Amino acid sequence: MTSYRFYPMTLEAASRISRWTYPEPYAIYGMGGDEESLSELMNGDYEFVTDRQGELVGFICTDHSARVPGGYDAGIYEDEHGVDLGLGLDPDLTGRGLGSDFVIASVRHVAQRFAVRHVRLAVMTFNERAKKVYEKAGFEEGVRFHSPVYGVESEFVAMACSVPSKES
Repeated sequence: MTSYRFYPMTLEAASRISRWTYPEPYAIYGMGGDEESLSELMNGDYEFVTDRQGELVGFICTDHSARVPGGYDAGIYEDEHGVDLGLGLDPDLTGRGLGSDFVIASVRHVAQRFAVRHVRLAVMTFNERAKKVYEKAGFEEGVRFHSPVYGVESEFVAMACSVPSKES
């Protein structure tokens, strides 16, 4: 398993992340590099992630920044014993088999940071590649719901995983 390190977001990391562009059909995950993207990344909910060599490889977000608006009506955020996770891997690193380790490390990090027993996320249903990675990392599918993405109603699925206790 690759070793990852998590740090509070910096303006330098946010600037790089905000300019990442993903190939179709994943282009929707790009941020566009504008001031609004930088402001979002610097809101205190984001961390940047490096590999063992200190290279920027991804980011995570928690709390409200990890939530999808339609998930509120679907009731997925009512359980207060979990934490919401959003994450992104550098587009140059996607499709190389790094996703599962990245997700597992991210889950462990936020579970320890927030002292919770489960982690949840929402993923667009078209993104089979991400869903497979999340399932491999222990997530199970839950409720499907719709939420706007750049003004277009899109389908999402909530996924959650339990975090093993330290005694396990």
